[in-house]
Amino acid sequence: MSVDSGSSHDRRRLKRRLNFWRIVALVLVILIGIGIFYDFSGEDTSDHVAKLEIAEIIVENDRRQEAIDKIIDDPSAKALIVYINSPGGSTYGSERLYKALRRVAEKKPVVTVIGTVGASGGYMTALAGDRIFAGESSIIGSIGVIVQLTEFSELMKKVGVTATAITSGALKGEPSPFKPVSEAGRENLQSMVTETYDWFVSLVVARRPLKEDEVRKLADGRVMIGLSGKQSGLIDEIGGIEEARSWLESARQIPSSLPLRTVDYSEPKPLIARLLSEMMGKTVLSERLTLDGLLSLWHPE
Repeated sequence: MSVDSGSSHDRRRLKRRLNFWRIVALVLVILIGIGIFYDFSGEDTSDHVAKLEIAEIIVENDRRQEAIDKIIDDPSAKALIVYINSPGGSTYGSERLYKALRRVAEKKPVVTVIGTVGASGGYMTALAGDRIFAGESSIIGSIGVIVQLTEFSELMKKVGVTATAITSGALKGEPSPFKPVSEAGRENLQSMVTETYDWFVSLVVARRPLKEDEVRKLADGRVMIGLSGKQSGLIDEIGGIEEARSWLESARQIPSSLPLRTVDYSEPKPLIARLLSEMMGKTVLSERLTLDGLLSLWHPE
């Protein structure tokens, strides 16, 4: 092979490399440009109806609280639709969510829509709405509180394992997975559950056109479908987002022509990760969730 042909081959190879890096540089410039646009283009301040989705186990969530507070202060958000698909969660997490939504309702209309399930803490969330909608077959109710305990002292005996606890009081170590719950411990837990249950019932009485004795008949932990919930008074209407928007227009003069804007309170992502996520679609990642404290959770066994 001649020197000229070798040089020509080298030039072609160098040109291919140069073209490759030009493409890489162009892609990076585009990504950076998109990122700058996302970060600095500013929020849309046009009038709209905000939509908050509660589609998970309900626990304390500061990002969600901050997003709700922004809705209160946003004059362009003329109303809020809360779409619920949740079996509930911790009682305190549900309480915080309920109270945050009621703060919104003091300033602008709030409508709640139950999708597949709005039970226990999910139903508590629905109570925050000025009007509650649900599908005919939506699962609602499960008004109540539960504490679940696991105790394996008998198993420990079989394997020859013992556990010792030094406590400052008789109830300090109650409940424990290492020994059966004592009568005093059981009474203490039952008192907590009963007090929290009474509080939950009081919310239903305050928010629904039902007397306390009527609520207590329904608040035995039972679930029901939306059709029964409408008949019993736990919800107002059968319907979904469209029906909620129609009600806002007729009852609160919020035009149904306004755009519906979903509130994002997800975990912030780095710029590149956010761009790739939007370019390639969402990926569902499993997360480990631990619930502590009293639960208002529909959890069929």
